[in-house]
Amino acid sequence: MQSLSRKKKIFLAAFIVLALIGAVLYKLADRYLIEHVEVVVASPSLDKSDDSISDSTVNEADGGSAGADNQSEDAGSDSQAVADDWNYKSEDATISIQKEQTGSGEDTITYFVADVTVKDASSLLTAFAKNAFGTNITQDTSTIAENNNAIFAINGDYYGFRDDGVVVRNGTVYRDEPAREGFAAFEDGTMRSYDENTESTSDLIAAGVTNTFSFGPALVQDGEAITYTGKVTIDTNFGNRSIQAANPRTGIGMIAPNHYVFVVVDGRDTGYSRGMTLTEFSQLFVDLGATEAYNLDGGGSSTMYFNGRVVNNPQGKGQERGVSDIIYIPE
Repeated sequence: MQSLSRKKKIFLAAFIVLALIGAVLYKLADRYLIEHVEVVVASPSLDKSDDSISDSTVNEADGGSAGADNQSEDAGSDSQAVADDWNYKSEDATISIQKEQTGSGEDTITYFVADVTVKDASSLLTAFAKNAFGTNITQDTSTIAENNNAIFAINGDYYGFRDDGVVVRNGTVYRDEPAREGFAAFEDGTMRSYDENTESTSDLIAAGVTNTFSFGPALVQDGEAITYTGKVTIDTNFGNRSIQAANPRTGIGMIAPNHYVFVVVDGRDTGYSRGMTLTEFSQLFVDLGATEAYNLDGGGSSTMYFNGRVVNNPQGKGQERGVSDIIYIPE
């Protein structure tokens, strides 16, 4: 009897341990793996007809690019575009991409610079993976780009990895949970970084914001490179780490209104590219003429797509990692 009772206790203890492990694993999967599509109802957006703020109902299960598809069709419909592997020109946009390499041996850095001029800010668009807004919803940058008729695209801020930050895309507010230093693009073609905790989203909307990104930090402000020497972190999520060391990177910058520069740095591939530090990345944008610039999601996410192909070497393996969103120029 004592032996049977002891076996029952052991069984019960094992069951409890397995149940706890299962609960923890499910919680982690729910937070980082299981897709959650969110529905955004009555979120303020820009009404282009009268430049006022109006209400729009957006069901992300039916499509999350906030009008990007219609804008994509209109943007290049009347233009005769000319393109090759590294250049594109239409009535609405001019794009020139350069592959650059500096250093040698273990200090080699390889990066890609896209100089982009658009007729107006309506050609700078964003799109969600699977056309759905939420967490853990991912697709390759190239797939999202192709689904939205993009001629050019980079990965965005991977908003879907977190549940905070300000997310405005193509004029619609999807999330308003201030958390960090953000970056805003406006309908007059300008861009700038801002503090999500001190500048309200409603004020940004009133100023004509079209897109916001919540990753960071800022790289260039008022033409001055920002130097980072201490530990820099973006999130407090599980697995988050400091990002100031040499890493693959993606960044966006403004040279002048409607004149932008996008940079993707490859990394973690000795002899080909070690990546860049934040300070090196900041200085690069200044050297390229940027007056404002911002650090987007990097590491294995860093991807540049142009004219039907990925031009860089994601993850040092030529293998894309799924992301939640892209920034793109339509054909």
